Amino acid sequence: MEVEEKMKEIEEYLQKLGKDYPQETGAFMNFLRRTIKEKALDVKTKELIALALGIATGCEWCIILHTKNAIEAGATPEELIEAGFVAVLMAGGPALMHLIPLMKTIEHLKKE
Repeated sequence: MEVEEKMKEIEEYLQKLGKDYPQETGAFMNFLRRTIKEKALDVKTKELIALALGIATGCEWCIILHTKNAIEAGATPEELIEAGFVAVLMAGGPALMHLIPLMKTIEHLKKE
């Protein structure tokens, strides 16, 4: 349930930010869409990078969102965990603890 709640929070608050701060939010969302689009790197690779950075910075919402997006782009659980360990390599013990929401999200999405 925690994963679903965080996904709802992301959607709800991005909508609110978009309504209350349309220029700022719109500019970021446009940047996000342009950046994540396949170019030299495919979408799956970009989502795995975003996931690793979310883990390294300790953003649970980012971990959940980019885990979901990476799976939708074709990432396997093994690839997700490996990206997580790259984050741990670079960010240490705190990043290791953020593999917990990654694992919870993988488990939750496997059930769907």
